[in-house]
Amino acid sequence: MNSDLPLVRVDLWRADAVVLFDWLMSVDLDDVPISHPAQKQALMDLLTRFETETALPGVTQAEIDEAQSAVAQDMGW
Repeated sequence: MNSDLPLVRVDLWRADAVVLFDWLMSVDLDDVPISHPAQKQALMDLLTRFETETALPGVTQAEIDEAQSAVAQDMGW
């Protein structure tokens, strides 16, 4: 990532971050539909941030299950 570029801060509900991190760790990004290679790179950048700047790499399966349940409750559909 280019450190000269401006940053955008995004606050996420921890459960959302856990769900996204778990998905990014398990998904094959070659199977994710993209319309530009930058989309895949942005997902990889997000995963790298989760890995290096959060405590998410240490989440347990129980925490992942709980986060998925919590996030699914807010779906509204």
